[in-house]
Amino acid sequence: MTWLKDVIGTEKAIIAMCHLLPLPGDPYFEKDKGMDYVVEMARKDLRALQEGGVDAVMFSNEFSLPYLTDVKTETVAAMARIIGEIKGDIKIPFGVNVLWDAKKSLDLAVATGAQFVREIFTGVYASDFGIWNTNVGETVRHQYRIGGEGVKLLFNIVPEAAKYMAERDIETVAKSTVFNNRPDALCVSGLTAGTETDSQILKRVKDAVPDTVVLANTGVRLANLEQQLSIADGAVVGTTFKYDGKFENHVEQDRVRVFMDKVKAFRER
Repeated sequence: MTWLKDVIGTEKAIIAMCHLLPLPGDPYFEKDKGMDYVVEMARKDLRALQEGGVDAVMFSNEFSLPYLTDVKTETVAAMARIIGEIKGDIKIPFGVNVLWDAKKSLDLAVATGAQFVREIFTGVYASDFGIWNTNVGETVRHQYRIGGEGVKLLFNIVPEAAKYMAERDIETVAKSTVFNNRPDALCVSGLTAGTETDSQILKRVKDAVPDTVVLANTGVRLANLEQQLSIADGAVVGTTFKYDGKFENHVEQDRVRVFMDKVKAFRER
């Protein structure tokens, strides 16, 4: 049994993404509609996800494009306001992800009571956002300094829109990440949000670290969920739950329900 059962309530857990609209300071923030609109759209998506039957939800500033690796204070403040305003509506376990800043993800988690965060905690990358470095030792020490030692850390080891600067096979990355950092989970992704996670890479990671939770991080959909969940311990799902399966749209409750019905049938088998 993994920590997924204790924290989320089930093995083969589905963590749904609640993608927040552009926030103050982001290039595409809709100033005429303001923060009240962002809050209400987050509430709408949260309700659709919960009523559709997902196991947990993760809030992220997915539309803060182009992303920063040193996120500004106004972004974290806006995310804290949103979660604070809708927290009374949250009925399932939740996590947060401040893209792409591990320390600020932990700050937000401690401030809001989130049970987990997903981030790029380790590695150095050539990315769409420039040279992307990390400092996991400092990040984890920051976690303990702010009282966040109970927050589960989901390490994304196949970063989206980025590549390791040194050639390392994925098994080596998985094994060294687990040995050096004791992650609560490893997340395996495709190139971008909504892009299918390569099932062969997923299997290689799980085989390399069989005692660590491994999550399919992108592109899980009706057509491949059984294949992905037969390898992974769970999945992070966002784009699949949206109208027409398009990244830029809002969540469609019926799509969530159909997906989760199939997941529950798979778990019962």
